Amino acid sequence: MSLNSRNKNQYGAETVPFESAEEAWFWFIAAQEAKESGARFVAGSGLFPRPCEPIDILKTVDRLYRKRRLLRDHVLVLRHYGRRHVSPDPRRIKEARAHVLWEEALERIEEVLIGKKIVRNDIRTPRQGWHNDALIMMGDA
Repeated sequence: MSLNSRNKNQYGAETVPFESAEEAWFWFIAAQEAKESGARFVAGSGLFPRPCEPIDILKTVDRLYRKRRLLRDHVLVLRHYGRRHVSPDPRRIKEARAHVLWEEALERIEEVLIGKKIVRNDIRTPRQGWHNDALIMMGDA
């Protein structure tokens, strides 16, 4: 990670933004699980100092939900697969719909997190759903 991708927090310490909303989501879930297990969250005590606290990710999801940018199904999929620490597999029939919801949710979350400098703002390729992968595998038949 280059130094240009780092930010400073309110105390002037360097922070490392997340590579994606998915990485931020899994980090949030891990922090919540640790908290439920009795761990105490101390800002800056992780492997990388992050530009936010776990509650900031939750507030972002809550705000998008209240604005109806995220639906209940989005939140349920984020919670279910977040707790499993794996994203839904678009190749599995039973996870195809969950994968679409997962991608939609993370795309909407990522827009906000980039604006807050929680996720890196590099030139990105748009998030693509399973249907684009299928077309590539089929050779655009």
